[in-house]
Amino acid sequence: MTYQRIESYMAGAYWGPRKESPEECAWRAERFLTTLAEIDPFFSRWYRQGRSRKDALSKPIEPTRAALEKLIRRGRDRQFDELGYSVWAWNGVCVDHEDCGLNFGCGLYAEGQSNRCVFNLPSRGPNAERVLTASVLSGLVRSMVLAWDPDLSIAASTMPLKQQKELPRVGTFVNWLMYFPRSRGPVPSLPDPVRVEPIEDKGTLVVLTPERFTVANPEHLELAQRVHELLDGAGLLRPVPS
Repeated sequence: MTYQRIESYMAGAYWGPRKESPEECAWRAERFLTTLAEIDPFFSRWYRQGRSRKDALSKPIEPTRAALEKLIRRGRDRQFDELGYSVWAWNGVCVDHEDCGLNFGCGLYAEGQSNRCVFNLPSRGPNAERVLTASVLSGLVRSMVLAWDPDLSIAASTMPLKQQKELPRVGTFVNWLMYFPRSRGPVPSLPDPVRVEPIEDKGTLVVLTPERFTVANPEHLELAQRVHELLDGAGLLRPVPS
């Protein structure tokens, strides 16, 4: 019997050092969680970490600014203020590979480090079938961009990264969905079926394929290589500032 590995997916937003207070981080987090709930029910409830799943389910996260500020303050690095605040959350789905984890770190201003908001997305089951679509992930990336104002945001298969001998730095590779802020420069003309659309006045969202991107599809890999050459030639594929 041949074991076939399940392709997994993630979404993330990344930005360089930015000193922000717990109040400012809570304002962003409130906006973020509010818009998440509007994208899909899968993203509507979040729970703090616990000793077990049952324990975590007793610790719901209230998506209000006051409650989020308390949670963010609790996530302060106890040794170094410049490392900011970190929050871990889980969406309460009690089936392995069908749930979603979320981590965001904000207020970090240490040199050589970066802030982030990262999702581990479901890889199988009805939630994956519904969430791993260009339309839902476009909404997810858009919500991260409008709340966190990142230097880059992606929704990607993790398999190409794990097949590399060395992990490429975020911002230097092409995958399913990519957001580039206006400060990086204009996005060049890209081949079909790539879709390019603005995210308000922030920047540009690039969607590589309307169907689920997968490394098992050689046409997807060939398209990714073509788009990589065009985006790299335009100077857009640069690491996140740190």
